[in-house]
Amino acid sequence: MRDGEPEKKIEISEADQRGQGRKPEAAQVSGSNFPGRKEPAGPKQPDLIERMLERGNLLKALQAVEANQGAAGIDGMEVSQIRSHLREHWAEIREQILNGTYEPRPVRRVDIPKPGGGTRMLGIPTVLDRLIQQAIHQILSPMWETGFSPHSYGFRPGRSAAQALRAAQGHIQSGKRWVVDVDLEKFLDRVNHDGLMARVARKVKDRRMLKLIRRYLESGIMQQGMTEPRSEGTPQGGPLTPRTQWIT
Repeated sequence: MRDGEPEKKIEISEADQRGQGRKPEAAQVSGSNFPGRKEPAGPKQPDLIERMLERGNLLKALQAVEANQGAAGIDGMEVSQIRSHLREHWAEIREQILNGTYEPRPVRRVDIPKPGGGTRMLGIPTVLDRLIQQAIHQILSPMWETGFSPHSYGFRPGRSAAQALRAAQGHIQSGKRWVVDVDLEKFLDRVNHDGLMARVARKVKDRRMLKLIRRYLESGIMQQGMTEPRSEGTPQGGPLTPRTQWIT
């Protein structure tokens, strides 16, 4: 693609409309519309992967990644380069996600100082993996949202730290005087992957989605050119991290 082409050429929907002589709309309705995919026996499971790959969801995720900016992952790709990368490679990436062969890249380790001393480890995914994680997050979030406490304000849609402060002020004005501050040390570094995936599987029945989430958990951490395998923990830094925090 040339840099001077109109914006409409960027649309991910070009890959969504691939098929063998079928109308573009039909290729987006269900997983059974994709060539070579057999209908599962018994009750049909929700096609969460197809929903995640829908044009509108992907464009929303792309806009979120571009708005958040952030540092490059281990491949060095900047956020400004993601659109040109998608023009060239999205059809192949999409097919890999659908058939379960997509392999997330390891995250780039960054240690940042904590206000109370010590450091907090961040895992910076590649821009492409941030896009895919954001698209997953947008599909899965509504499935858990109604089950969370109304007093929870962190990393939830339509909620903010300012709302939490107003709620705290209301508790003080009502006469409450006790404040309990609890911090589970290294909790996110020690999350059991099997336990987390068992909780996710209570709601998510699409095995391809479960497989993709598991691969993100186990994608490893790269530091100084060496990749460290990961069998536990959910490094902070990607769009899926807040969701795994809530579920655990």
